[in-house]
Formats: sequence, C-alpha cells, structure tokens
Amino acid sequence: MLVIGLILSMFGIGLFCWLIFTLAVYALPFFVGLTAGMAAFHGGAGVIGALLVGIVAGALTLGVGQIAFAVVRPLPLRATIAAAFAIPAAIAGYHAVLGLSQIGIPSLVWREVFAWIGAIFIGGTAWTRMTVFAEPLPLRPGGASQDGPQPVLTAATRKG
Repeated sequence: MLVIGLILSMFGIGLFCWLIFTLAVYALPFFVGLTAGMAAFHGGAGVIGALLVGIVAGALTLGVGQIAFAVVRPLPLRATIAAAFAIPAAIAGYHAVLGLSQIGIPSLVWREVFAWIGAIFIGGTAWTRMTVFAEPLPLRPGGASQDGPQPVLTAATRKG
C-alpha cells in the first residue's frame, strides 16, 4: 500500500509540474483578470459581473499580447512584450516550486535554490511559448533571405 501511495504521489507531483509549465504563459492574463474582477466586485458589479469582467480582461490581455508580439517588428519591443508575460510566470513559478519543495526538503537554502531554478525554467517556458505565436523575422538586406520569391534554377539556366 505504501508503494502505491508513493507512486501516485510522484504522478501527482509530475502532473502538477506539467500543469505549471503548460499554464505559465497565462500568468499575466490571470493576474490582470483577477485584478479587474476584484475591482469590478468592489465597484458593485456583483459576483457574476465581476467574473465576466475578469474573464474578458484576461482574454483581452492574452489576445492583445499575442497579436502585439506577432505584429511588432523591432526586436527590443518584442523582448519587452515577451518579458511582460515571462516575469509574472517566473514569479508564480518561484512560489509554486517553493511550495512543492517544502514537502520534502528540510533545508531552507535548498528550497530557495530549487525555487529560483524553477522560476528560471518556468519564466523561460513562458518566454518560449510567447515566441511560438509569431512568425520568424525575415533577414535584413545583405542576408541570405530576400523579401521577394527566389527564381527557380533549372538545367537550362546553368552555364557550362
């Protein structure tokens, strides 16, 4: 019975870690939606109204962020948008890993080390997931790629 409990605990922790990595990019929209929902609730919108306001604000944040990242061409601006999504994910990842590490690690120093490593990995995952939504930038003039289509080379165009 003890072995089954240990195996199921490992699967549970693995599932929780997978969930953290999968939902990392949604940390900023969640925080924005939660803040907007709480503001609407305290403004008198009621529970249903606050829930709707929070969902709409979170969805708009995610949509606008993904569209802005896909449309914007300057690399520093893209990095700023990706960082806006990655930093809240890293903060959430830090706290999640710190909470998980309190289960089995007695040393405070090692808990902090694992929490920082988790924050870096989860923030990097959110950064990577944001970059997936945009197509790669074309190379600048003088590079290997040009804006127009390349001519097809056939045997007739070969000089020889």
